Amino acid sequence: MSSGARMNLKPFLIRSDEEYDRWQRAMSEIGLVLLVVSAALAVAEAHVPSHGALAGASVAALAAGVALVISGAGVGLALALAVAATVAAVGGTYLWVVVHKALAARRTRVRSGPEGLIGRVGEVRAAPAPLGKVFLDGALWRARMWGTDEDVPLEAGDPIVVERVDGLTLTVRRAEDWELF
Repeated sequence: MSSGARMNLKPFLIRSDEEYDRWQRAMSEIGLVLLVVSAALAVAEAHVPSHGALAGASVAALAAGVALVISGAGVGLALALAVAATVAAVGGTYLWVVVHKALAARRTRVRSGPEGLIGRVGEVRAAPAPLGKVFLDGALWRARMWGTDEDVPLEAGDPIVVERVDGLTLTVRRAEDWELF
């Protein structure tokens, strides 16, 4: 190599122990800032519906912050990267489980309120002609028949299924055999 083609590394070399300590301290400070940013992102994820985006950034900031704090403490680069990779893997796994469970909870059926009554099985107490009474979940409800007039009329004791809720009136139909189990 000619002298003109050589790379000048002099600006990148640390000249003294004092300068080395300054670089270590700066790396540790940046690492601590990243740890605080990671905590702030985790708190924001709990309050903002980002579907895991803020939590992913939080895990990345946590891994980078841990790596910088450890390397700023004077430990070798290999150990700092190994610890950062472990933190990232554990945080990523936790994030995947939480997001998976949250999305599964969104797909579950509504169990309360008027929507929670639809599909429930009850029993006729007074035949709906046009309004009657049905017993459902320990309460008597006003009910009307769902369907056409050709259906076999309901009688007291017949099992019913709720099809719709209009205020305090249920629209019901006769329960089929497979719905009774």
